[in-house]
Amino acid sequence: MTTLLLYHAQRAAAPIGSAVRKRAAASLLTARDLTVRFGDFEALRSVSIDLDTRLIHAVIGPNGAGKTTLFNVISGFTKPTAGQVRLDGADVTAVSPNRLARLGLARSFQICSIFPNLSVADNIRTALALDVRGLQLLRGRSRRDETEARVRHLLDQGGLTDESERRAADLPYGRRRLLEIVTTIAIAPKFLLLDEPTAGLAREDIVPVAALIKTVAASCGVLLVEHNLQVVKSLAAKVTVLAEGSVLCEGSYDEVARDPRVINVYIGAERRA
Repeated sequence: MTTLLLYHAQRAAAPIGSAVRKRAAASLLTARDLTVRFGDFEALRSVSIDLDTRLIHAVIGPNGAGKTTLFNVISGFTKPTAGQVRLDGADVTAVSPNRLARLGLARSFQICSIFPNLSVADNIRTALALDVRGLQLLRGRSRRDETEARVRHLLDQGGLTDESERRAADLPYGRRRLLEIVTTIAIAPKFLLLDEPTAGLAREDIVPVAALIKTVAASCGVLLVEHNLQVVKSLAAKVTVLAEGSVLCEGSYDEVARDPRVINVYIGAERRA
């Protein structure tokens, strides 16, 4: 959680471009012709993707397809060999992860990451109190009141109100996953990247996590890597299928699920597994 929060600092007050004011429905996070090579291995090959605000966009594909590499490039952890990432019209390809977080791009990782010895509420307070200089306590009664109101709202949003004073380490895994997503959205990102948010969850825990993601998408764009195809089907307005580092196809879930290429390389194999 410490490393995660250091990258998830509060978003800068002013956007880095004017596109959002001119075209509210426009794609504000775009990747164009991304290629990533590690020696002779090509992890991504000319991958392009657009992420709209208030839309859930899923990326699916077999293991080794390049999904995590794509996430790493978009969130600034990996620099591409070629291609460009743009946020609000500005080139952010070479921007660091912490700077991207300040600009409104937040990422949750595949491995659940929180402060285990803090209470649920204090995990959220910590996320709210973080700025570009590190941990900084909000001062003044009005600020404290505003923060506590926000904490209560986020607890309610995540369905964690009854566990607010419980130590995070004592939560079941599914509840810890919910808490991690809540702390990530505490900074009110414009775009949220979620790497396999339902991985390792019991069936009964998937429903509240999926419901939270759907709620979050009402206020920001969500890019989702997810192997649970039922979750993808229920949440995603658009799906991009990767295979061997390239875009195989893109469309609605029903459209890509009918594509013979997708059935052959991914969905058919998933059903047989």
